[in-house]
Amino acid sequence: MAMTSDQAVGVLRAAAEPTRLRILALLAREELAVLELCRILGQSQPRVSRHLKLLAEAGLVERFPDGAWVFYRLATATPARGLIDLALALIAEGDTVLSADAERLAGVGKERASQADAYFAVNAERWDEIRSLHTAEASVEAAILEAAGGGPFGRLVDLGAGTGRMLTLLGGRARTSIGLDMSRQMLNIARAQVAAAGLTACELRHGDIHGAGLPDSCADLVVVHQVLHYLADPAAAVAEAGRLVAPGGRLLIVDFAPHDLEFLRADHRHRRLGFSDAQMERWLDAAGLDDPEIRTLPPGAPGGLTVKIWRAARAAVQVRLIA
Repeated sequence: MAMTSDQAVGVLRAAAEPTRLRILALLAREELAVLELCRILGQSQPRVSRHLKLLAEAGLVERFPDGAWVFYRLATATPARGLIDLALALIAEGDTVLSADAERLAGVGKERASQADAYFAVNAERWDEIRSLHTAEASVEAAILEAAGGGPFGRLVDLGAGTGRMLTLLGGRARTSIGLDMSRQMLNIARAQVAAAGLTACELRHGDIHGAGLPDSCADLVVVHQVLHYLADPAAAVAEAGRLVAPGGRLLIVDFAPHDLEFLRADHRHRRLGFSDAQMERWLDAAGLDDPEIRTLPPGAPGGLTVKIWRAARAAVQVRLIA
């Protein structure tokens, strides 16, 4: 949909300010919380918030609260996005201001990763115990088995394998399995669990959910179990998971519904406090997956967390026969 001339002028005015252009360049890399933007830009929260308000009013960025935090990302399907992409493309790759911002953003990411690694290292031994506090694990696993289907699957890929529980739960239905995780402590536990389960055709790799290093359409079943709420860019992780799904294959995502338990950020390194069905369906659709199904498992006790299972499939290849 095209803009009117007045709308175009409004968009250009909103972007034509040094700090706001820096914000747009940062959000082109990943979605960020307000305080993270303040840290990278070296500016106060009121000042950054004013810039963000102007950008949101011009349709250049999208604002979405997540518990007590507020995240921002570049607007997606709007005419204004094309103008911003063009403006950013015109800036020299070695621009000193934007390069310095990118370095500070990388520092924020490394700090997040370091905090997560420290947390996982400390808690790896009792990871399944921590998960059991969220909801009745037996009920969740029964629902996962049902959503996955009986198989057999040619290949199962578990992104963010943790202690290997999804591999031991579903590995018997697959001829081969691969589990990836960034935590070597988790992988050590997963190897022991997989070996104890007798899954000889299961490989565990140190790998990133945002870049699995696996071929397109390589898996009949891809699982992302209780991982997305730790990530800075969950949408990118869903896109990568979808890339791996073969025609006729399935993606299962298990995570939390939106909640307001802020202590999970500080105590358990959660970055996002759950995901809505609408948000997840948008990401699955963008990944080229169809027929989303949603299962909701309420908490076992008041004040607990609701677990969601989102399942989607890639359409099987249709072969046309020519008479």
